[in-house]
Amino acid sequence: MTRESGFKRRVRTRMQRTGESYATARAQLDSRPAAPLNVTNGDSTAAGLRGGGVAGEVLAWRDVLHEGPVPALAPAALARVRSRFLADAGGLPFDSTYRDLRARDAALVAAPAEVVLWFEADLYDQLQLVQVLDRLAGGGREVTLVAVGEYPGIAHFGGIGELPGERLVALRQTAATAVDAAAFELARQAWAAFTAQDPKGLGQLRGEHSPVLRHFSEAVDRLLQEYPWAGDGLSLTERRILQAIGGGASTEGAVFQRVWQLERRPFLGDIWCFRTLDLLVGAGLARRAPELGLTAAGEAVLAGSRDRTELATLDRWIGGVHLEGRPRWRWDPRLEALV
Repeated sequence: MTRESGFKRRVRTRMQRTGESYATARAQLDSRPAAPLNVTNGDSTAAGLRGGGVAGEVLAWRDVLHEGPVPALAPAALARVRSRFLADAGGLPFDSTYRDLRARDAALVAAPAEVVLWFEADLYDQLQLVQVLDRLAGGGREVTLVAVGEYPGIAHFGGIGELPGERLVALRQTAATAVDAAAFELARQAWAAFTAQDPKGLGQLRGEHSPVLRHFSEAVDRLLQEYPWAGDGLSLTERRILQAIGGGASTEGAVFQRVWQLERRPFLGDIWCFRTLDLLVGAGLARRAPELGLTAAGEAVLAGSRDRTELATLDRWIGGVHLEGRPRWRWDPRLEALV
């Protein structure tokens, strides 16, 4: 009964989009392959879906879009830019990284008539989600989104990748939402704003509330707080790392645990946390020997008496925005806005 009601919902969704009669819409869906393409955030969730017996192929959408350049480019050109960044940052071979991204892109282009998206509520996933939806927009496929921000019985829920396979797959019956035209349009606007050279458009999307993309506005807020803050020039992640060190975290692992615990929706992997720590050490705000500690400059910045961008110029990308030197854009926590 549940499957039949879900099918009827997809029929009605198609009718709204195409203007077809119920019989025509149902016949079109009946004639399509039953197995969908499942797209998800990475290998952990992909393994859970396969282990839980999900129907259809599973495609892991691997990319850390909140790190490095993401300019407004066609997929092939963007894959080259992202591959260069990921290879340089992770010590990976460029050729194999580029082949992996292009194979992923090709799999989405060749997707069957039904696509199911399995993404979490955090910043890492929400950026991947709007990228995937931007590419699927206008393709005529039936797209369903499974995204939950909380799960009964799990405090500080980190995301669907934490769930055992059977529970994960069961979310298709209890937490799935059909992606409608309004959600596709919001995703297209969001991707264009994220990849633009000017962040004003992204700031304007903070107040957008979508019944389908329920977690996007919150993710935008978190992304904007990665800009240098008014007063000290630190991003929120940089500040939390320095605060962790100042609070006695003397190892990389301890720093990561404290930063992770402070996130309402954890999105930062340990490798990228350690990379940010390396940049802070290189900027003279922290030291490693004999154990992790703050320098005098780091203490001054954390106290708000010095500006991080005055002590060490920035060279960082947030989407399509390249923050260089002393960037003009700042996050003002009092206004809760970019200024």
